[in-house]
Amino acid sequence: MHRDRSSSRSVLPTVIQLFAALPLPVAHAAGRILGRLVYTLPGRYRQHLQKNAAQAGFSEPAFARRAAGETGAMMTELARVWYRSQASLDQVICDDWTIIEQALTEGCGLIMLTPHLGCFELAARYAAERIALTIMFRPHRKAQLRHLLEMVRETSNLKAVPATSQGVRCFVRALRQGETVGLLPDHAPKGDGVWAPFFGRPAYTMTLPCKLAVQTGAPLIIAAGERLPGGRGWRMHVKRLAGPLPQTTEAQAAWINAEMEEMIRRFPQQYLWGYNRFKVPSGAPAPDTNSCPDNLP
Repeated sequence: MHRDRSSSRSVLPTVIQLFAALPLPVAHAAGRILGRLVYTLPGRYRQHLQKNAAQAGFSEPAFARRAAGETGAMMTELARVWYRSQASLDQVICDDWTIIEQALTEGCGLIMLTPHLGCFELAARYAAERIALTIMFRPHRKAQLRHLLEMVRETSNLKAVPATSQGVRCFVRALRQGETVGLLPDHAPKGDGVWAPFFGRPAYTMTLPCKLAVQTGAPLIIAAGERLPGGRGWRMHVKRLAGPLPQTTEAQAAWINAEMEEMIRRFPQQYLWGYNRFKVPSGAPAPDTNSCPDNLP
């Protein structure tokens, strides 16, 4: 048994490095084929993808198949992002970087939200190549994957902290030093959260981004790396969340979700629709369906 576990730990990085060696068009094409093959299998993933996409107004079977293919491309491109990071960064186009530069001149730091859209790992690395960035992550349940992710995510200008109270303190410290912090705002939180509409259905939504903004005065942006066709690379989209912060945590969460929806609709087939976004996390209160009475979980 011990040898089997050691073997799996050694094989996984080798497989990932093999994908990293592929030309990007080949890696994307292979990922799309694998993604559509997985989609043909009956199960929860297929059900979540279809239901969540339809909830957002994308009910066509062709859209679901394409979204499954893009999820596969997301998985295979990660190998290149992790092991050929500079080559990947060289293929990023960004016309919006001045938004980040201008926000940082205000001296309160910056909160960067990267939903599960396009190549979200690359979005963080692109930012970290230019500014100090601290990201928050949830450690993987499997030890070998947890160890691998810890190795590939830490770079010279990218610091990863766990989604714990210690990680939150690191975030506050970084913001007060005028630096940038990043997190995935569409994770269903295990800690503090509220129910807020997301594509017309209650989703348990984290409250941390706006709490940090209130505490430090840091502006919020949403960033996403769009996968370009033909393996040409990625386009980095950046948008600053405009206007004053809503007063209540519920309104703040709904505001964040609405801003995510706007970004997702720019290239919706690249969102991770198969993620169970509308689940009820352990310990969470029952969803409040008053604002979305026609879309019960």
